[in-house]
Amino acid sequence: MTLTKLNENTAAMKKIRSAPTVVYPSSDGEPMAETERHRRALEDLVDMVDRHFRDVPDVHVSGNLLLYYEEGDPHKVISPDVFMVRGVSKKELRTYKTWEQSPTLDFVIELASPSTFTRDFKEKKEIYAKILQVQEYYIYDPYHEIEPSFVGFRLIDGEYEEIAFIDGRLPSEVLGLELGEREGALRLYNPNTRTWLEPSRDRAAKAETRAQDAETRALEAERLAQEEAQARQNVEAELAKAQEVLKRLQQ
Repeated sequence: MTLTKLNENTAAMKKIRSAPTVVYPSSDGEPMAETERHRRALEDLVDMVDRHFRDVPDVHVSGNLLLYYEEGDPHKVISPDVFMVRGVSKKELRTYKTWEQSPTLDFVIELASPSTFTRDFKEKKEIYAKILQVQEYYIYDPYHEIEPSFVGFRLIDGEYEEIAFIDGRLPSEVLGLELGEREGALRLYNPNTRTWLEPSRDRAAKAETRAQDAETRALEAERLAQEEAQARQNVEAELAKAQEVLKRLQQ
């Protein structure tokens, strides 16, 4: 190798080492949700959608995950509160990069508030429709402080069209479910089984209640059995006394 060639290789190596590395953070330092009600809604919705698709391969459900939509520019980022996408494995992701995963999301929910609704209805809506081509986009305010507090859009020919309510619920073609309020919280309704999906926290609470009820019934049954046994002992004791008295009288 000539000295000139060696110098060229050395210069190239230095250039490679000095090339800036693009960093895509996995956190923006912001809290997961504005309030506890927003946080519960986020966790419950992710849980219900994920459980609904648990047996369907390559359906990824997540929430509050930084999504980067332009390679090389970490400022092109958005963080859907809840989203579902087909064609992506269920493995855990630290961030979502559209050039590595499916670039098209199928379903997004933003949990809005007075401080976020302008961005939810304008900037995010534009990104979801034009760049990410999200098939269905929903906005929900758990406190009903904005108007409209619950609305859904479906992508038709590259533009969002508002979804009409049916029986007080918004039907999702993507999920095969309906979104509606139940007992003051956003829940999912299965029109095929005519049942509401329950988040894990509700199912766990009901299971605990059933277990406590079963334990209470078992303790009550045990108490009654003990009382019956004591009553039998008392009757037997009284009978023995009566027999003893009768025996003495006969003598």
